[in-house]
Amino acid sequence: MSKSHRGSGIRELMNNGRGKCPVCKRSGIKLMYEHEVNEKKIMVCKQCNAAIKHGKAEEALASI
Repeated sequence: MSKSHRGSGIRELMNNGRGKCPVCKRSGIKLMYEHEVNEKKIMVCKQCNAAIKHGKAEEALASI
């Protein structure tokens, strides 16, 4: 089967959805998950999304 539609949601984004994660400060990583912090929406990477869900990134989110 063809996989021509895989990743089609990020092809339209600037830099194909890649950038610098505001939580872990990694650069060149895909930012696909949206979170609201202090009434401001930020995009985070997959690893930070999991850390936020498990409650392990509160101090990093507080500094944003």
